[in-house]
Amino acid sequence: MKKITVIGTGYVGLVSGACFSEIGNRVICCDVDARKIDMLKKGGIPIYEPGLDALVAKNAERGNLLFTTEVGEAIEASDIIYIAVGTPMSETGEADMRYVMSAAKKIGEHLNGYKIIVNKSTVPVGTGELVREVVQANKRNPWTQFDVVSNPEFLREGSAINDCMNMDRAVIGSDSEAARETIAELHAPFRTRIFKTDLESAEMIKYAANTFLATKISFINAIANICERVGANVTDVAEGMGLDSRIGSKFLQAGIGYGGSCFPKDTYALAHISDKAGYDFELLKSVIRTNQRQRLIILDKLRSTLGSLAGKQIAVLGLAFKPDTDDMRYAPALTIIPELLKQGAIVTAFDPIATETAKRELPEGVHYCESLEQAVTGADVCVVLTEWQDVRQMDLALLKKRMRHPLIIDGRNCFPLSAMQEQGIQYHSIGRRSVHAAEADRQSANF
Repeated sequence: MKKITVIGTGYVGLVSGACFSEIGNRVICCDVDARKIDMLKKGGIPIYEPGLDALVAKNAERGNLLFTTEVGEAIEASDIIYIAVGTPMSETGEADMRYVMSAAKKIGEHLNGYKIIVNKSTVPVGTGELVREVVQANKRNPWTQFDVVSNPEFLREGSAINDCMNMDRAVIGSDSEAARETIAELHAPFRTRIFKTDLESAEMIKYAANTFLATKISFINAIANICERVGANVTDVAEGMGLDSRIGSKFLQAGIGYGGSCFPKDTYALAHISDKAGYDFELLKSVIRTNQRQRLIILDKLRSTLGSLAGKQIAVLGLAFKPDTDDMRYAPALTIIPELLKQGAIVTAFDPIATETAKRELPEGVHYCESLEQAVTGADVCVVLTEWQDVRQMDLALLKKRMRHPLIIDGRNCFPLSAMQEQGIQYHSIGRRSVHAAEADRQSANF
């Protein structure tokens, strides 16, 4: 059993801490946010992640998982210190390192013996050395030793527990072989592939992986835009591409672009890193521009089908950036809904999880609904922004009856074209031909 402190109780810190405790370690999760810690002590969870509440409750009851605002005491009581604080994007596009540096300073002030300091947060290349300098400058005893490790996370919101308990690889970077081996041993119960490297390479691996996946998304979206113009079906194109073992099918689903806490922040950060290094990463900048433009396609499709949006009721289905999370960071809804309101539309919105988050992030004027059926009742058009199961499995016949006009603009390609033809619904998706009103009516009459 290892004694671990995790600084930060966001997605990465809380999930990692809970999973480390599940495999038999003693874990203290600490945070300067007293509200979060109080909630966790009372059995609540400050974020939405499927299965996390049960995992936290189980290990808190076992005594393996503790919560505190006393960060210094937690550091002194542990041998391995994970830094899992936020690194939000600053106005310049680079990662904001204030919280990482604050955590490093606190560690230095409470370094009461040899400890391994592990960066779990996504940080620019060179952060490990900065953490080392800050800890060294703030430690009370100049002879106290420590090592710094980079162990980047690869958790997907909505499936983070499974990604941690069944991780496909653990990247461990350090200039200390002993520290690398200790962190490798910590991951042994996960039965994962261990990849050991130096500190800087480990830091770069996280950015490289995320920006490559973001590139795949922007690439298939660019292909989708061509498909619409030439009459091809991007779903078939992506499937045909994915059959090539060198390419694979993952992250080739066309839509309105990526969002969330990782891809936008990490692509901007790597672009900033490359600029500072004197390299113009034009490919990555194109990926970012493509993603920014992609969500505006929804607005173009709305204007081309409805003309003026003033006074039109638009039902927006899905507010979170992806299913199974309440995270709205860089979600398409944050771009699209304010523009709809600005153009005079009446917005009725439904999301099974993210409504409370949306109320804090979106401007006033949105009518939040408790059910999908309520949101679409009387609507002139239905816009799909998040592919929740509730949306994928919705009763299309009922939707058609409830709406003023049977018109769907689908930013996530949730439905086969044949289903819309059968129901007589006018349907516009991404990278596929549209099912127009006249065609839909003809097809509906044949069933």
